[in-house]
Amino acid sequence: MKIMHLLPALSSGGVEQVVLELCRGMVQCGEECTVVSAGGRMVEQVRAVGAEHIHCPIEKKNPRLLVEVWRMAKLLKKEAPQVVHVHSRVPAWVLHFAYKLLPAQRRPVLVSSFHGFHSVNAYSRIMTHGDAVVAVSQCIREHILKNYPNTPRERIHVIPNSVDTSLFSPTFCPSKEWLQQWRTEHPELTGRYVLCLPGRISRIKGQNHVVPLLNHLLSAKIPAHVLIIGETKRGKEKLAAELDEQICAAGIQNHVSRLNHRNDLREIMSVSDVVLNLSLQPESFGKVTLEALALGRPVVGYDHGGVSEQLRQFLPEGLVPVGNPQAAAERLANWYCNPPQLREPVASPYLREDMIRAHLDLYHSLL
Repeated sequence: MKIMHLLPALSSGGVEQVVLELCRGMVQCGEECTVVSAGGRMVEQVRAVGAEHIHCPIEKKNPRLLVEVWRMAKLLKKEAPQVVHVHSRVPAWVLHFAYKLLPAQRRPVLVSSFHGFHSVNAYSRIMTHGDAVVAVSQCIREHILKNYPNTPRERIHVIPNSVDTSLFSPTFCPSKEWLQQWRTEHPELTGRYVLCLPGRISRIKGQNHVVPLLNHLLSAKIPAHVLIIGETKRGKEKLAAELDEQICAAGIQNHVSRLNHRNDLREIMSVSDVVLNLSLQPESFGKVTLEALALGRPVVGYDHGGVSEQLRQFLPEGLVPVGNPQAAAERLANWYCNPPQLREPVASPYLREDMIRAHLDLYHSLL
């Protein structure tokens, strides 16, 4: 079976990582995979797992996309995939018009994935037009049914994103070299209650809730220290400066470490006491939260979206009301004295092999 994945670019991110994982698993199962994107830092990783990459600038809405429609139709004729799996809206629109240039008998099976809570409009509706629609969580399935009620229920298939338990497990321990370097770089963490908050700098990620959260913990004589881990993307520099000013104004700068994008987030989470998810908007899935749980790390998260689904299964006491850092701080204060235990290890349907098999079964059923 020949499968083609379409997405805007291959920078590092949740959707791109899922596509990489799908390609790796499907190639290992003997399938042929091609990724079509505008390129990015993960192209070589895609090639390294045995998939082909074809460069196609389908990442932005602009008049050139009319040219890309013609190129896409030409590409489909040349490559002749049996399944095309589209992961984003701009490629979905390009594909929609490219299909009109192909005879009906030469159009591949079309699968679309809802990876996020897209704005509800005609532009986003294109993601419901596949022969099958993959929802990455139950809350995304509900989002589709609520906002696009004409989508046939039988076309929607919930296939959660996954975690590789060979990489993320309670028995994982960073190397001695990594631990030594980490302790050398961050001596301020010695003897502290370390809280890890991953996520790019954004108002919706809730980094500013660190201030009231830490104020509560420090007033309770709990030696907390928060690691804010995430890049400041272009255009967010002012927001990052505001966050730093708030931290300094509160006098808690010695209890916060701001780190940029890290490739060793797994190691950092494994040596943290608790991982936080303070996103003010529901996340469609919450991959980092799942990885933290798979490492055996407790998570405190706001009670909505995919994070809520995961915590209800594995650590329900980690859920706190949305937008309430006081409640999060009270939960952390309790855990400081009484560390929680996960209800069960991360298991099906969140395992990597579950996700690969579910996609392959879906493709074969459509064919």
